[in-house]
Amino acid sequence: MTQTLPNPGADGDRAVGYAGACDVAIVGGGLVGTSLAVALQDTPLRVALIEAAPPPQSEASWDERCIALNDASRRIFLALGVWEALRAEAEPILATHISERGRFGVSHFEAAEAGLEALGYNVPLRAIGKALERRVSQAPRLALFRPARVCGLARGDAGVRLDLETSGGRRTLEAKLAVAADGARSALREWLGIEAQTRDYAQQAIVTAVRLSRPHRGVAYERFTPDGPLALIPKPGLAMSLVWTTPQAWVERRMGWSEAEFLAAAQEAFGGRLGRFLELGRRWAYPLTRVLSERLTAPRVVFVGNAAQTLHPVAAQGFNLGLRDVAALAELLAEAADPGEAELLSAYERRRAQDRDRVADLTDLMVRAFSNRAPVLAQARHWGLVAVDLLPPLRRAVLQQHLGHLGLPRVS
Repeated sequence: MTQTLPNPGADGDRAVGYAGACDVAIVGGGLVGTSLAVALQDTPLRVALIEAAPPPQSEASWDERCIALNDASRRIFLALGVWEALRAEAEPILATHISERGRFGVSHFEAAEAGLEALGYNVPLRAIGKALERRVSQAPRLALFRPARVCGLARGDAGVRLDLETSGGRRTLEAKLAVAADGARSALREWLGIEAQTRDYAQQAIVTAVRLSRPHRGVAYERFTPDGPLALIPKPGLAMSLVWTTPQAWVERRMGWSEAEFLAAAQEAFGGRLGRFLELGRRWAYPLTRVLSERLTAPRVVFVGNAAQTLHPVAAQGFNLGLRDVAALAELLAEAADPGEAELLSAYERRRAQDRDRVADLTDLMVRAFSNRAPVLAQARHWGLVAVDLLPPLRRAVLQQHLGHLGLPRVS
């Protein structure tokens, strides 16, 4: 426990001059974990960020993967000093259009009715990672272990001990609080014996991009079909991100289609509102499973992002929910004498449980309701979309949820 961390090297651990102990150890250096490290950099807390993979290397391209940030996430990134670096590459979402194939019921929202310049923004993952990495590099009290893997965990009344495997050998790190940001298959959650509710949707999301023959005018589309939703989110120019939820049994065939075959099938599923789909980008496929941790905290441990909840991508809620985890936790930790005290963790769980459960239930309901072909449910879906568009109280509530404002903490 008294081992001194090494001096920083070109690719190894970055030391901050203290022994093998810190206040907060963040396990998982993806976008959520790194966002938390950035959120804590102006506090007195000594923070360690542990990530198994080296930083990804990617270049800008028209078909690169993006993520849709809602207005709450924009505000959080603004508070973290990250948004200005993202603005130039963030394509505004000026309106959303939700419909079901074969039905005329539609829900339509515009930024103007919320008094905003945009409902959200579609931002390259590369750009977010780069902006966060720049902020992390400026953090004076951050120890960065990358690549490093947690291979053991022990807890005591005053903190936790993490055993690490790093490029420089095995190390031990003590922390008052461990933050599990290590994904849907969280090793920390499993080591602690915390159960998770899991629902396999027997679907995969095929993620790609398309070029269009008509301008998208900043409108994002969610088109529900009997086989799963198809989402189109604005990118710069005549391009859009495409996320096509696909039954598991069909994934291999769709991934094997030629560009012309894929474009024709996607066009037929979506319709001609955006003109013709002219060009297809690279394709990725990801299995879709809902994973909800039974608890958001354990003694001296807290779960954020996908380690707390992994959701279906319908309505693009997952990462935005994880950022609200970060903002709420950072707000509580900023003035904490002991970041792992039981009262603080209870406060975090109280703040996040309602937002987490509401979003998880909403996305699950949408997936299950719109994939059921029963005629009675088809009518209910149709009139539900009509009601959302026509009834002001319901419309306001749905819009606030869409913007992420219902779960937004004071920090943003």
